[in-house]
Amino acid sequence: MTIADTAVLVTGANRGIGQALVEEALRRGAKRVYAGARQPLAHSDKRVTPLILDVTDAAQIQAAVERIDSLDILINNAGVALYDDLSDRAVLEQHLAVNLFGAYGVTQAFLPLLAGSRGVIVNNLSLNAFAPMPVIPAYSISKAAAFSLTQSLRALLAGQGVRVHAVLTGPTDTDMSRGIDIPKASAESVARAIFDGVENGEEDIFPDPMSASMAESWHNGATKALERQLSALVAAEPVKA
Repeated sequence: MTIADTAVLVTGANRGIGQALVEEALRRGAKRVYAGARQPLAHSDKRVTPLILDVTDAAQIQAAVERIDSLDILINNAGVALYDDLSDRAVLEQHLAVNLFGAYGVTQAFLPLLAGSRGVIVNNLSLNAFAPMPVIPAYSISKAAAFSLTQSLRALLAGQGVRVHAVLTGPTDTDMSRGIDIPKASAESVARAIFDGVENGEEDIFPDPMSASMAESWHNGATKALERQLSALVAAEPVKA
């Protein structure tokens, strides 16, 4: 797939990686970019269509579906990351509502369009899907769950011609990671690497120096091999409703 002449939806498009993804899609020649955010946003490029889209709000998701006639690429980028110690269940539930069920709800709503275009789903996850960061455990748990969701959808939707990509993002210079004092990649470089991965057909995309250092061991490791083995079961015996 190339990004040129496609219709792209980015959730969480108002800042950070989401904003950078909108700009990179435009730079690569997307014909339409739907920029979803909880608050209204403006853009000078007429190819951008702003959408009020809180991924935890079913009514807003449905309203977004009704405004989009065709879709080639869905990027589930909206997320939340709060410092916690797992002592408050409400914080964990908040992370799951956005990072897991938000991505699930948006994906299910737009799946008919994506199946029609034989399109692409991109879930922006985190290296914390592999191993939790102790200062943000609720975030880490939600990203691990979202990674499993991504792998499951990848197997289940392959028969419909829909590709599903996981983005295992490392530390990135955004508002979300401002309080963590470690080397960070720029949001713009991460956005470029995400679209490079999509265009190259990479199932799991490692878009920054820290994550890239893990790519080879992941691709050639036992866990990825097991994912491929289990996915083959779906291809051999499709799930019956």
